[in-house]
Amino acid sequence: MTSLMEAVRAGRTAEAVDLLDGMTDAERRAVFPELKELRKELRAAPWEAHARRAYPALHAAGAACQTGAAGAASWLAAADMRWFAASPAVLLHVLSDRETDWLADVVHRLAQRPATARVPYELMSALVRLSGCPVPTTDAYVRGWVQHIRGNWRRGNTVLDRLRSDPHLAELVAALFGTNDIGGLLEWGANEGPNSWNDALARLTVEGALDRRATVDGCVARLLRGGTTADHRAFLRILKSLALTREEQRERVADWLALASDAVSMVASHAQSVLSDLALDGELTHRQLAEMSGAVLFRPERTLVRAQLVLLGKVLTRDAAAADELLPAVAQAFGHEDAGVQERALKLAERHAKKVRSDEVCTGLAFAAEQLSPALRGRAVGTLGAAPAEAALVYEEVLPPVPEPARLAPVLASVTELAEEVGAALASEADVSGFERTLDGLVRHAHHDPEALLKALEPVTARRWWANAGPHHNLLEYRFGGNRQGIFNAADGLDLLLATLRGKVGTSTLRSMLQQGTPDRTCVHGALSEAFDARLWEVAYRIRTEPLPFLLSTPTWSTGLLEPEELVERLDAYRSLGARIAAADFAQALLRVRREDRSAAVAAAERAAALGTAEGTRLVRWLTADAPVRPVLRRRTTDARVLAESGELPELKPDFPHAFRLLGDPVSAFAGSRYCSHWSDSLRVHWPAVVPEARELVAVRLLREVSAVAVDDTRGAASVLPLLAESGGEAGEATHLCVAYGLGARHAEDRLAAVDALLVLAARGQLDASRLGADLGELIRHGAVKPVRLAESLRTTAGTGANTTVWNLLSHILPPLLADLGDGGAAGPVRGLGDLLAVAAECAERSGARGDLPHLGRAAERRGSSRLVAEARRLRGTLTAEVAA
Repeated sequence: MTSLMEAVRAGRTAEAVDLLDGMTDAERRAVFPELKELRKELRAAPWEAHARRAYPALHAAGAACQTGAAGAASWLAAADMRWFAASPAVLLHVLSDRETDWLADVVHRLAQRPATARVPYELMSALVRLSGCPVPTTDAYVRGWVQHIRGNWRRGNTVLDRLRSDPHLAELVAALFGTNDIGGLLEWGANEGPNSWNDALARLTVEGALDRRATVDGCVARLLRGGTTADHRAFLRILKSLALTREEQRERVADWLALASDAVSMVASHAQSVLSDLALDGELTHRQLAEMSGAVLFRPERTLVRAQLVLLGKVLTRDAAAADELLPAVAQAFGHEDAGVQERALKLAERHAKKVRSDEVCTGLAFAAEQLSPALRGRAVGTLGAAPAEAALVYEEVLPPVPEPARLAPVLASVTELAEEVGAALASEADVSGFERTLDGLVRHAHHDPEALLKALEPVTARRWWANAGPHHNLLEYRFGGNRQGIFNAADGLDLLLATLRGKVGTSTLRSMLQQGTPDRTCVHGALSEAFDARLWEVAYRIRTEPLPFLLSTPTWSTGLLEPEELVERLDAYRSLGARIAAADFAQALLRVRREDRSAAVAAAERAAALGTAEGTRLVRWLTADAPVRPVLRRRTTDARVLAESGELPELKPDFPHAFRLLGDPVSAFAGSRYCSHWSDSLRVHWPAVVPEARELVAVRLLREVSAVAVDDTRGAASVLPLLAESGGEAGEATHLCVAYGLGARHAEDRLAAVDALLVLAARGQLDASRLGADLGELIRHGAVKPVRLAESLRTTAGTGANTTVWNLLSHILPPLLADLGDGGAAGPVRGLGDLLAVAAECAERSGARGDLPHLGRAAERRGSSRLVAEARRLRGTLTAEVAA
């Protein structure tokens, strides 16, 4: 071993650099293969102490011994040395003797790397300085520059001072406007003054260090291009700091029109303000104002729409000749979803209709009035000459087709196909069908030909995190058993079986977990996870000791249901083979077997009785037993949450393994441990398939977690709701409460999942509208569900054609909220109640609902023109209108 390799292995970086300084190019090239071998050796265990010690010296030595720029850049940015890289100063020292063209090539290759490669900006900027090359303007370089400017606060100077002294200021600021998702970095720190980016850039344009026109154009172009909220906020702040003159505003009218039309709300509001000033000063033509109004009045933001109507009113009052061009734009607001906006637009049109000189415009206004709500349209008949409403067609509710479960695909006969399936399941977190099919395939081929299976799985297992660990590796043993937390997600379960096949998990660990389970799981989900895990630990143990020919519990359908005839056939096959049945596998099969179809269950029981085995007799008792009495659920309330808890389910106590008996234990709303390791969505989707005919057992255990999507603004827990809706068994109180929380979730994807669940329950005839409506009313009053979010969910549901379903819900949600309005000095309305009333009015108009809604009259008779009052009057008018003959 050479002295250099000894120094590198020992982590003596300074000594290694001294040795490199005395080496010729030929000597460096000769030692490079040894450095590559050392890198390969360290990669197998990168977090070991000797590896962490050697990496900085290896990083520097490898960079110095590379001859090509591409190789040097690849070595410098290597992911395996990122955490223990040599310092930029050391790297610059070993590279400083290279030619400037070579250094320029290296720095531009480094700058082309993604920002996630985390190449130090200090290294890249120093290489630019040494080589004298043009500064790179890539994403990684610009981000590094921004972070460098932001991070030098310890020097005591300001962002303005640091930017002023930068030799590449103009090039990098120009590139800044083209960099995606940079706003968060620009916003870090101060928002005003010389330590803020916006004020610093504005000051530099005044000083002449930056070209003002180019800066303004770049900023406007960046806002036109769009991006994240942080980007919009940061670049809008820069634009405002530049304080555009009237001439600069007038030059960019086309840009302001585009921003007012399509930009996010905060940017559109600024563009609207600029255009409003120009319009009121007579510097915007009527045609341009009409174009602007057509775009803004089409937007959903009521604040922007109302401001635009106010602007149009001012212009029409000043200039009567504008009516022919501007009133058609006003009429576009007749179709707005907000009844208050419709009424404002109608009043504006009525006030200025006499100024119209064109018959064509008058006809257009009358035609546009047909978009108004029924009450306003009746008024427009007399004021704008609109046609009376025709008799409404008979409304027909449109619900989605009832989802049909998919039958699991046949067993994979080839180990090559199975290996591909395993790789896909690990990469994409397989659903119930994919996971169960893969699991059964592993069991079958491990029993039939384990050597062929191992060979086929080599490309898959070689990439797993445990592939290079020894059979008694501490981390491996801890992860598969020693942590007592069990399996975190479905991929973990497959990893357990693969590692067992490869001999990476000890038999004693498998036996211990099979016998003891995971006692540390004391959260409310513990019983579901224990049942899911028990079968996997059992399968792994049997792979090691006595492989199973196949699984009894593999479901027939994607919901987890197992047809009873199919289970009898599997038991018969086990009897013929003389195979010993696995307890957890059989218990899961019993929980999955279809019993709701009594005729099929009785027929299968007769065949099972003829088997003459203990398991056949047990299946007979299970299939012919009376329907179990489900435990009574009790509500518990704390702070904003309304939860549920259930009593014991005796049916699951006798003859079941311990892990499955836990499913019959009482469920407390608050007694379980607050610590929970079940953070993975991929595991949660498998729980309904554990008990596919008892969804309430799952729902009551998920309720606290699902409630967090509304109460705590968490994300993702509601993704299981469509699976619950498609599952079997009673859709009771816990299921409806889960859907209620999902409809009020903070994030759109969770609300959409709840909408899907709501529609599935309605299509299956399992939705209790009075129960769900009462639940939502209670949750709103407790502050757990925000009406604005709920209104968005219900509007989405109604948009599918389920107007009667939504109206039935709202007819139970609204009365207690309207009752809370009180008289005079009583508490004010719930924020967002007007949005709920708007959805109710829309659904009532479409579905033809009629009748009385308690407490609606008092809301409609309140003073003022708020949205709540306007929508209450609209709803009252709809409910009390006579049905057209």
